[in-house]
Amino acid sequence: MARNLDITSLRSFVAVADSGGVTKAAGYLHLTQSAVSMQLKRLEEALEVSLLDRSNRSVSLTAQGEQLLSYARRMLALNDEVYTRLTAKDYEGEIVLGVPHDIIYPYVPPILRAFAADFPRVKMRLVSAPTRRLRQMFGRGECDAILTTEAQPGDGGEALVTLPLIWIGSSGGTAWKQRPLPVAFCTNCIFRSGVLKRLDEEGLDWEMVVESDLDNAVDAVVSADLAVSAVIKGFYPRQTSPIAHDGALPDPGQTRIVLYLQADDNPILAALRDLIRNAYLSEWSPKEVTQLTA
Repeated sequence: MARNLDITSLRSFVAVADSGGVTKAAGYLHLTQSAVSMQLKRLEEALEVSLLDRSNRSVSLTAQGEQLLSYARRMLALNDEVYTRLTAKDYEGEIVLGVPHDIIYPYVPPILRAFAADFPRVKMRLVSAPTRRLRQMFGRGECDAILTTEAQPGDGGEALVTLPLIWIGSSGGTAWKQRPLPVAFCTNCIFRSGVLKRLDEEGLDWEMVVESDLDNAVDAVVSADLAVSAVIKGFYPRQTSPIAHDGALPDPGQTRIVLYLQADDNPILAALRDLIRNAYLSEWSPKEVTQLTA
């Protein structure tokens, strides 16, 4: 007798594997945690194997789960391709999405992948630039949608999540102990003026050790322990890490990730908006943001 795997259960399984937990997967899928857990249980019962190792705090895959994951991805991809080809309208054209370099990972690649699956005939072009430049391009109509990092959203902007800024330096470095404090920000950095103002308010002498429009120049001097910088918590360049300064440096503040769209009534942009919202809102629950800020 033929036995069939349930696509919905496979989708929940893949979401749990990708997000690392039932809670985040439920947010991404717009389901309750109990619904996702039930689908996983049914899938395990149908296959008569354990797919998840639940012995630790974090969810991990068993050997059978890892084997199924590869098949599940292919089955979902084929399912979605068939559904898109036979039911979706043949939208065509080009969408330009602008994103600052420091928030491209880890959210934007899955967004682009999902968008390409839903709109295979629409070309997506990604522009990476600082927030100020993206706002200018958006104002001139050169971008259809942009993500920015700003203290407050501008006209028409939707704040997706508020995240803290933290000080970073070279891993194991001591630049943060020097006075004047050596700091590094690119000339277009949206955080630059606010962070420097906080240093001035605390009476902490500082000196800028790099003048460049390029973020990789900042990354280079920070990773070399020649300066410190402030970034969004969780988004660190290579060879850098948060500084455990025990209050020796002032709080650099916080920022919001903001979404701007040229036209909400455009079905393609509306779909892109939903993908972006889901990516950020499912990753950062209000509880998690509170914990990060604390």
